[in-house]
Amino acid sequence: MRPGEVAFPARLRRLGLYLHVPFCRNLCPYCPYNRVEYDEELYRRYEAAAHQEIDLVARRMAEARSPGGARPPRIVSLYVGGGTPTVVPEGLARLVEHIQQAFGPAGDVCVELHPAAMNDECLAVLKSVGATMLSIGVESLSDRLLKLIGRSHDAAAAEDALRRAVALGFDAVNADLMFALPTQTLEELDEDLRRVLALGVEQISTYPIFGFPYTALGHELGIRSIRRPPGDLIRRMLALICRRSREHGFDQCAVWSFLRPGRKKFSSITRHHYLGFGPSAASMTGAQFYVNTFSVPEYAAALPDRLPVALVMPVDRRLEMAYWLYWRAYEMKIPGGDFRELFDRDLDHVYGRLMRLLERTGMVVAQHGDYRITEDAAYWIHRLQNEYSLNYINRLWGRCREEPWPLAVTL
Repeated sequence: MRPGEVAFPARLRRLGLYLHVPFCRNLCPYCPYNRVEYDEELYRRYEAAAHQEIDLVARRMAEARSPGGARPPRIVSLYVGGGTPTVVPEGLARLVEHIQQAFGPAGDVCVELHPAAMNDECLAVLKSVGATMLSIGVESLSDRLLKLIGRSHDAAAAEDALRRAVALGFDAVNADLMFALPTQTLEELDEDLRRVLALGVEQISTYPIFGFPYTALGHELGIRSIRRPPGDLIRRMLALICRRSREHGFDQCAVWSFLRPGRKKFSSITRHHYLGFGPSAASMTGAQFYVNTFSVPEYAAALPDRLPVALVMPVDRRLEMAYWLYWRAYEMKIPGGDFRELFDRDLDHVYGRLMRLLERTGMVVAQHGDYRITEDAAYWIHRLQNEYSLNYINRLWGRCREEPWPLAVTL
């Protein structure tokens, strides 16, 4: 990826939007995401710049459509992540309202929440701006493990947060749980699953702790000391998560996620085309993948004169198809109709040989033009995701955290 000019395609049929709020009052040492400690003045600069970015992108997109009179894309969702998005609830509300005024109403408004930053007033603000889905970073209901990984809430606060969110009647409340934590036992994971599933959430998303070298945890341990969780432990924990979820009537909706039947799925990363706003936010337009500068001061200084884009990568049609295929496999279903709508080509014509090979190995099952990923394959997709996260993300995010405007990053 190199610095470059962003060009907005004239015809995008559907589009996800992402807003990154890079502020936390407490910085978790294991977290790889771009975040800084909350500072009131820096937040004001961030919010003002984010409003300017929203206006600038909306204007550039309208200009790209105007020669041919193309219709604006349908906005399928707005996802808000961080950081702690609700570090200033009123500021978040202003940004969400502005985004929907500039691009049109989103099908779903999805917000990440920290149990210690979601009091009743905060939830009321989210309701008022049309938030439909919440994801709460529970991580564990073991006070011992929460303290070990440096979380600023305890188990009681997490359970209370889930109860209050469920009671307000959002379309979906997802509970994030971590597993394969240092010294965590199968019994502790089982206790977490039983307690969370009993609280009435619509979805649980589970993921192992990652040891990124540039995190505080990585600096403390040193790169050579970082070890991924043992494969046999991950396999046993994933099997336990699948079993307990099914016992509570949940279906697997992604490699690490389980959903109550008939409810909407909360997902952060699987939109095909999307635009990102805020420091470190990425965008994928089909023709390009690009990422904003990670530095909050540099992000604010760039606007309103220019887009705060640090790196751009061209995306050809074949790479775009592979990107789509990767995330559909992550979601456990590869829909042929969706592929045809996006690419005007038949899935079997492009990937038929690969699909038939995966069928023979028991990784996928064909279903009326679609393909379903089997449970056995989910573990290996998890391992591929692990490689993807620890290599691609580490190279790109690690470099962008060091340099606001890198000359190039080789992925």
